[in-house]
Amino acid sequence: MALHVPKAPGFAQMLKDGAKHYSGLEEAVFRNIRACKELSQTTRTAYGPNGMNKMVINHLEKLFVTNDAATILRELEVQHPAAKMIVMASHMQEQEVGDGTNFVLVFAGALLEQAEELLRMGLSVSEVIEGYEKACKKTLEILPDCVCTSAKNLHDINEATSFIRTAVMSKQYGNEDFLAKLIAQACVSIFPESGNFNVDSVRVCKILGCGVTASSVLHGMVFKKEAEGDITSVKDAKIAIFSCPFDCMVTETKGTVLINNAKELMDFSKGEEDMMEAQVKAIKEAGANVVVTGGKVADMALHYANKYNLMVVRLNSKWDLRRLCKTVGAVALPRVIAPTPDEMGHCDSVYLTEVGDTQVVVFKHEKEDGAISTVVIRGSTDNLMDDIERAVDDGVNTFKVLVRDKRLVPGAGATEIELAKQITSYGETCPGLDQYAIKKFADAFEAFPRALAENSGVKGSELISKLYSAHHEGNKNIGFDIEAEGPAVKDMLESGILDPYLVKHWGIKLATNAAITVLRVDQIIMAKPAGGPKAPQGKKDWDEDD
Repeated sequence: MALHVPKAPGFAQMLKDGAKHYSGLEEAVFRNIRACKELSQTTRTAYGPNGMNKMVINHLEKLFVTNDAATILRELEVQHPAAKMIVMASHMQEQEVGDGTNFVLVFAGALLEQAEELLRMGLSVSEVIEGYEKACKKTLEILPDCVCTSAKNLHDINEATSFIRTAVMSKQYGNEDFLAKLIAQACVSIFPESGNFNVDSVRVCKILGCGVTASSVLHGMVFKKEAEGDITSVKDAKIAIFSCPFDCMVTETKGTVLINNAKELMDFSKGEEDMMEAQVKAIKEAGANVVVTGGKVADMALHYANKYNLMVVRLNSKWDLRRLCKTVGAVALPRVIAPTPDEMGHCDSVYLTEVGDTQVVVFKHEKEDGAISTVVIRGSTDNLMDDIERAVDDGVNTFKVLVRDKRLVPGAGATEIELAKQITSYGETCPGLDQYAIKKFADAFEAFPRALAENSGVKGSELISKLYSAHHEGNKNIGFDIEAEGPAVKDMLESGILDPYLVKHWGIKLATNAAITVLRVDQIIMAKPAGGPKAPQGKKDWDEDD
């Protein structure tokens, strides 16, 4: 009989074999803080216009070269449970305002770094958490006082460009003026008077070749497809959209046909041809001159479409089909029948054109307030175009945030230093041990100008002391001048480096919540992972194949 080996007494006794558990400050709290610090230091070097790029290869071996924190985290698949909480906070920021994901990571990491010092000094976790909560509440009260300007008229392209520029600058430093103007044109052209702005209405089409400065904006939609038939352009297009293949119906039953002579062979497919011709003729007579289909196009159908001067476009993606329906105001029909006037869409012109050496079909709206506009991005490599797409995405989200709340705060570390200054003086008025946590919360804000300075190759401490002295003189809008030599400062309102108020508001809120959640954990209990033994890696002990 096998010998019964007793388990060690304590918590491990209750759990299955293979389970792990860690408890106490040293094992649980500091271990969690260390993991989160590592994560935030990874993305911290990617913060700001001079941030470094990361090269990430995901589980499908797709290569990403980017400094966009949201993309880096999405592709990294972080496993550590505490670090995952901070990743979730940054995803929440991405969903809420669409920008400022790196802000959440850097701030949460800085808060935890400061918390570790406090805990090692001898404060209890609950005192640190209480201090952080008080400081966060006070920060969100002070933040509206940092507002330096508001968006007056978002229908003005020049004004919108100046606000979008900062968000684009952190991704595409050097091309920000050109790209911000493109994004502003795309956003303003679809921004209705009612004020409801939908991010999905700005599409991106990436076409390899030429350079970034050859990018353009088109009102309507652009697809990287070729027209199927002979007709390649239609003015004043009436569009019939089918979600099924453009083909005649095939019966479900199987049958065998016996043909005795040549005449029967000739007549055999004639019924099918007549039926197909009748269907195409009915579509033409309904007034349509463009057919868009979601499936394959039969040769016979194409022959009759050419005969009746119908332009045929095939879109494989059902998402593209839905968006096109929304753009042109059509209904996707599930089978090939003649559409009613209500079911047909309309746009000014549909034409096939060549961008570089890529054929594209453009559905163009001449009227400015088209339901959808497309930014056509040109670039020398796929990675570059992907990165520009992320910059466009951030710019569009910035526009959306400004539609919700028009207030703006100064960027480049100006807001953070102002908050740090005011929270420090607030901490000095608080009795009790949580005042140490409040002061450390203020110190955590210094991580932003320090990261900007270090990424630009400037001494962080020197810059922070200069910023503090400027802010103590009452210059609220003074931030780091990234283009000057050394640790120089300048007025951010005059330079036009502005961040939306909501990005900062949500960023501070979410980062503090994430940091507090990590600090509240005092035990980590991990059950044994499900699944059998792992498959052997490589052919270690196998014989060579002859």
